[in-house]
Amino acid sequence: MMKLVSWLSISAFLGGALLTGAVNERRLSHWAWQPLQEIEVSSTQSVDSFIEEKLKNNGLQLSPKTDRRTLIRRLNHDLHGLPPTPEAVDTFLADNTTDAYEKLVDHLLNHPRFGERMAQHWLDLAHYADTHGFERDKRRPNAWRYRDYVIKSFNNDKPYLRFLKEQIAGDVIWPDDEDANVAIGFLAAGPWDFVGQVETKSPVLRRSARALDLDDMATQVFTSTQAVTLNCARCHDHKLDPISQEEYFRVIAVFAGNKRDDRTITEAGLKTYEKEKQRLTKELDDAQFELAQSLGDGLGLADIVGGGNGTGNGAKGHGLDPRSAKVQTRYFGALGNVVTNQFNPSPFDFVDGVFIPDGKGGSAKIPVSSTGLTVTGLPKTSGKAWDMIRNGPVASQHSTKLGGIDFKDANQSLLGIHANAGITFSLEAFRKALGQADLRFTAQVGYFGAGGNFRASAWVVIDGKIEDSFKKITRADGLQTIDLAISADSQFLTLISTDGENGYSMDQVGFGNPMISPASPKEAKPEEVARIEELRDSIRKLRKQSEDLGTPPKFYGVVKNKTMETIRIHERGEPESPVGDPLPPGALSALQMLDPNLTDITAPETDRRLALANWITHEENPLTYRVIANRLWQWTFGNGLVTTPSDFGFGGGRPSHPELLDWLANRLKQNNGSLKAIIREIVLSKTYRQQSIFSEQNPGVDKDTANRLLWRQNPRRMDAETIRDSVLLVSGKLNDQRGGPGFEDFAYKQAYAPEYNYITADSPKLWRRSIYRFVVRTTPNRFMTTLDCPDPANFTPKRLNTTTPLQSLALYNNDFMLRQAGYLAERIKKAAGPNLKKQIDQAFRLVFNRPPNQKEMEISKSVLEEENLFVLCRSLINSNEFFYFD
Repeated sequence: MMKLVSWLSISAFLGGALLTGAVNERRLSHWAWQPLQEIEVSSTQSVDSFIEEKLKNNGLQLSPKTDRRTLIRRLNHDLHGLPPTPEAVDTFLADNTTDAYEKLVDHLLNHPRFGERMAQHWLDLAHYADTHGFERDKRRPNAWRYRDYVIKSFNNDKPYLRFLKEQIAGDVIWPDDEDANVAIGFLAAGPWDFVGQVETKSPVLRRSARALDLDDMATQVFTSTQAVTLNCARCHDHKLDPISQEEYFRVIAVFAGNKRDDRTITEAGLKTYEKEKQRLTKELDDAQFELAQSLGDGLGLADIVGGGNGTGNGAKGHGLDPRSAKVQTRYFGALGNVVTNQFNPSPFDFVDGVFIPDGKGGSAKIPVSSTGLTVTGLPKTSGKAWDMIRNGPVASQHSTKLGGIDFKDANQSLLGIHANAGITFSLEAFRKALGQADLRFTAQVGYFGAGGNFRASAWVVIDGKIEDSFKKITRADGLQTIDLAISADSQFLTLISTDGENGYSMDQVGFGNPMISPASPKEAKPEEVARIEELRDSIRKLRKQSEDLGTPPKFYGVVKNKTMETIRIHERGEPESPVGDPLPPGALSALQMLDPNLTDITAPETDRRLALANWITHEENPLTYRVIANRLWQWTFGNGLVTTPSDFGFGGGRPSHPELLDWLANRLKQNNGSLKAIIREIVLSKTYRQQSIFSEQNPGVDKDTANRLLWRQNPRRMDAETIRDSVLLVSGKLNDQRGGPGFEDFAYKQAYAPEYNYITADSPKLWRRSIYRFVVRTTPNRFMTTLDCPDPANFTPKRLNTTTPLQSLALYNNDFMLRQAGYLAERIKKAAGPNLKKQIDQAFRLVFNRPPNQKEMEISKSVLEEENLFVLCRSLINSNEFFYFD
């Protein structure tokens, strides 16, 4: 009630008289706008000295130091977002040196997982995602580079002011620095209305969407770096803080010359990329040419499909109908009268026949030769087919380029097979033509459809046996090398394309440069055989290097608009009601130690962002240091010294320890903006290391129920990403691959509004850390959302932490959790063998980082005897002790 009365009193005081001198004086005297306190530095001053002094003044004291096992779990979760391994716990417990804890802290701070954990906090502030959001929610294939930049910056302990400058104007200050250019992805990380800014024909709707776009950029910068609710002044002067509507629109003017789009990281970087791509392509072409010369003339399968004899006399674009094996010269779309699993013999020497496959989930016996050979193990397909099997691209193919190679070039060939289709070649015909019994099949298979999660599968079969498979490959997978020996007794080579079990839309599979050659030249000398193997090894390496080179160096950020918009105040925030004179770029006058006038109205967009970056990172700006010091405290204690981390204004919380907050801010200045140094001071404190155990006898329960004075550590639960990653770690399935495009745990379907249908993450490429997820705005992962993963459409300065029945049900029954429980059981059986007690001990050490007590051993043993190890594992990874790391 007292808080309500106080709030009403403030509202009455501020409301209706916002611009009077007395009110403004009180507003400007607010603690957040003041310079950092000059706190005397002494050798006795520390995090603990401030905490203990305030506890003493309130008749309280710190709780006892927690046990070592709890401490290493707490520290690992705070700095890595993962539990420690049993081996790490054992090492720490056995280390009796006086600096054991300090060594552990330094090890965790210097590990790559530190950046992955800290970056998640920052990306919450940036409301980062890999799609636009809004109605169309289109993909941003190059957004991931900003995410990787943030991870790298935290790991490298980039000075904080440099970190901020790069994200606002890095491309202006350091144009040749790739990281500084990618950093401005920060300004474009939020949602963007493609319909409102591109597709709509209404200028009114376009102006409205643009106003929201600029508001998002400005709000993101000020909430994350200054903890100022700038957007509250969009429609009128701020009701609580000394921010006028004019100041809001002067900040908007900073970004008036920018729009969101893909852009090249640096021109020099692009030239380097193109030069390296050309080098690899040339070396690969040369090696392949020399290999072909060494082996003698091989026969091209694409040329044969075009009616040729494999030496280049076939017709480009010609193909075979998978329904009948008849030659077709014109292009088709969707095929009618499709009959699946029917082999259609061919009259041509080299081609035995064609068919349209449907594996029916692996159970169907699909005929693949005129002699009745069948293949099994193929997936269920849609049973539909598109166009012909062609010498070249199929009808409406997205592109003939993949892996830096354009397969329409004169020295390249492409066997195009749109899912679903299969073609079988007669190996005996090749033996007659080549005069050798032992053969070799070489090709580069890839998905030539559109990017995203369009996918298909390719299969290589010899005499009905699957010899190679490329399941659910996407454009991002690039080219996959095939180099397959064919023995003298093999009769048929079959190439198959099946849809990715998500329909056959865009499923354009291609076999690049498919060739059947002699296994070795006739009467080859030993040195010639050695050279052939050397060339084959070189080709494999070059293809891998080309694949690793990836896509051209682009990122999603802000670019210069065609024209500089004129910014005026919008009456009541309405874009259709501009009033007053055009406004120059500006900042806030509430920080009286800084000049709010950034530059003049004629300044280009680069100068505007540079001026704002300098204003925010000015050494006299107290908010910049206070805000990040408070965030670091929140990231290690669960709550900040100010409980409203993105609102330091009159309507936000007051600091529980204002002297400590300013001391930490000053320490950040003294340490050249080193975030690691401040985190180190925090986690080395006695305050951080104390118990979180609740005791009704502790006087803090009555005097400080919310624990604002920190008489104990705050017990905390894992967030959504940590839960997922921790389950993967204990099951032994966590994939530590770092960086690059995000993994897609969904089936993507192109439509007016794209469809993102989530699948169970059950393969190594989907077992990467959650920070590397491809994040979708309008269709979030339900499992993660249930566990309080935030909506990336919104700024998230602090995660919600709810406890609901739905969470319990999801954790216990979700398919991902069930499969991981199974993998954990397999891991334990492999490590512990059949001994039940060893299995139980191993399970507890993996999940809880401790051995079971006697009662737990007895209960667990009865579970194993009555049920199985899976049931025990499922229960352990659903327990509070696992989810609460304190």
